[in-house]
Amino acid sequence: MSLAYRHLPSYTYEDYREWKGDWELIEGIPYSMAPSPLKKHQDVAGKVFFQLFSQIANCENCQVFYEIDWIISNETVVRPDIVVVCHDTAEDFVRKTPGIVFEIVSKATSFKDESLKFELYEREGVKYYVLVYPEEERLKVYKLINGRFINVFDGRNGNFTFDIECVLKLEIEKIW
Repeated sequence: MSLAYRHLPSYTYEDYREWKGDWELIEGIPYSMAPSPLKKHQDVAGKVFFQLFSQIANCENCQVFYEIDWIISNETVVRPDIVVVCHDTAEDFVRKTPGIVFEIVSKATSFKDESLKFELYEREGVKYYVLVYPEEERLKVYKLINGRFINVFDGRNGNFTFDIECVLKLEIEKIW
């Protein structure tokens, strides 16, 4: 094991709260977030959010949020692009495992979204993890089955239905 790895500092949520700029904290290690998303990223995320938000009104126990901190533990705080969470009674940030997490993938975020966050969300029990690729006009949906993410959709059009406490349908061609 390298010296640098053995001597990495470890930070907590209290440290995180004091930092300037946009950060995520994963198992005590800070990760700088990518610069402000490009217009296409914002457009696609907005269309996904709008579809989910339009349907969530029928589900009184669930909420959809855009770029909100999910405080997993004192050493892990992430800010997914979009989350759907049910029965989270916290008044400030998301503190319960979301049923659905969306990450809008860019060149700057692809490694973290496809590996580190993939493993983290799988470990934390997120039921659906969705990777959205605006440049390819494509998305991948992973469903947690027996503790592992299994790819259940990979495409550019059609519909996908998420079955959490409420049922939400995403019309994929409407997000491009």
